[in-house]
Amino acid sequence: MIHLYHVSKRYSSHAFALVDVTLAIDKGEFVFLTGPSGAGKTTLLKLLFREELPSEGQILVNGRNITALPVRQVPLLRRSIGVVFQDFKLLPRKTILENVTLVLRILGVPLQERKNRAYRVLKMVGLHHKLQSFPLELSGGEQQRVAIARALINEPVILLADEPTGNLDPDLAIEIMDLFKEINARGTTVLVATHDREMITRMRRRTLLLERGRFLG
Repeated sequence: MIHLYHVSKRYSSHAFALVDVTLAIDKGEFVFLTGPSGAGKTTLLKLLFREELPSEGQILVNGRNITALPVRQVPLLRRSIGVVFQDFKLLPRKTILENVTLVLRILGVPLQERKNRAYRVLKMVGLHHKLQSFPLELSGGEQQRVAIARALINEPVILLADEPTGNLDPDLAIEIMDLFKEINARGTTVLVATHDREMITRMRRRTLLLERGRFLG
């Protein structure tokens, strides 16, 4: 599902974010990516959804070499990948329905179909009754669940999450991670970047460790 072969990312001759990273994640796996701040976790995620390109090496996602992907095909790649950010990135002046369906509207999906799909994913995260609310009317945990629903609206085969519980209290963090477990049980490959060692211990899933841009296993 995800393969990196000798991937490095440098921003200058002396600043490396990743160094010779080789790893594989199988279809349907739930994997944690951990390491201290600055270890390269966010950079690795950005490479996977082609926000950035590696300086060296090859990256295969769902059988496609995304390092050689023409720019015009990048939007198609991203339709198969859901991304959840630590800071939610919800549009404050848009309703929850509008936030969750923004990508579908851009793709030209009819209004009723957008509403139907939004209801389904929001029901999955327990917020189907908040369709007409605005982000600032919701708690932090609810906003994060909306962000997860938005990432799932296009039925991605891969879900990437960058410190998704970093702004939440411990009880809400457990709730969000249990939701990721449910999503993974439906067949979605899940990769979560986090420095929360307690959460990793609790979840007992495969863990990839990065330190100073190097993959330590």
